[in-house]
Amino acid sequence: MVPKKILVTGAAGFIGFHLCKRLIDSGFQIVGLDNINDYYDIDLKLDRLEQLGIGKDQAKEEGELTNSIHYKNFSFIRMNLEDRKELPKLFVKENFKLVCNLAAQAGVRYSLENPEAYIDSNLVGFANLLECCRNYETKHLVYASSSSVYGQNQKVPFSEGDNVDHPISLYAATKKSNELMAYTYSHLYNFKTTGLRFFTVYGPWGRPDMAMNLFTNAIIKGSPIKIFNYGELERDFTYIDDIINGIYKVLNKIPNSNYKIYNIGNSKPVRLLSFVKEIENQLGIEAKKDMLPMQPGDVYKTWADIDSLREDYEYNTTIGVKEGINSFVKWYREYYNIK
Repeated sequence: MVPKKILVTGAAGFIGFHLCKRLIDSGFQIVGLDNINDYYDIDLKLDRLEQLGIGKDQAKEEGELTNSIHYKNFSFIRMNLEDRKELPKLFVKENFKLVCNLAAQAGVRYSLENPEAYIDSNLVGFANLLECCRNYETKHLVYASSSSVYGQNQKVPFSEGDNVDHPISLYAATKKSNELMAYTYSHLYNFKTTGLRFFTVYGPWGRPDMAMNLFTNAIIKGSPIKIFNYGELERDFTYIDDIINGIYKVLNKIPNSNYKIYNIGNSKPVRLLSFVKEIENQLGIEAKKDMLPMQPGDVYKTWADIDSLREDYEYNTTIGVKEGINSFVKWYREYYNIK
């Protein structure tokens, strides 16, 4: 039987926020955790939490478990994953049998500027979480990996069995490390871990540093948008609702094997210029384009083979780029008060 109490880390983040909403609506008892760092505008994170019934003043209190004013089955705590003193206390108090780890220092390019943040959160924090799962008898840990682990893999679509020993960014290296660490803990301590390699997620409440947000903001303002590799890039753009549907299916079924990795994406790569064209169509504004060479740490094409997730969890995607961008643009105009 799937436990109904779950710890969701990264609860104030893009994917974590949407997952909490889905789990709340499905009757799970959720404890959300986030350190609310300033990698991007914390007001967006606080606004997400406000949607979940956590006031801004309460969200800023470190180490205090706060109950939602909207949902009786949601509470939130501000905490760093790498806190070796307080995280174990939370596990003792709440007795989590199911954990979904979406907390991480995100962003490929930022890892070139601030590598320490990735070591602290993605490695030290993840190790601390694994220790808590081991010591307090968590049954299943589901955690975020990334399509970036495939590096410059030339074989498409990307399959879970492909070699991922050549990451080209520190962010990718930390995600590959998470998979190895999870394997070791599953093997040594006999608890179940499932890693999900996310492919280019977009949608309402997305991060300001993501391509979707950057493009939309620049087009509205009349600023040029940066098109890397002169537009010859393809991404497996996946709408947030499809991603959440996949995570939900994985959380709702105890796996047979102790360790598993899945791709989770749309399995329909889209040319970057086609994606931009659809944003232009939805906004009714033509973009000014600054065509630039390839960026360090970037990859030419991402394309998810999702056969394993389909087979084991009946996962599929239902939202195409046109519908997804339409939903995002509507949210963007409303949130940022743009007519």
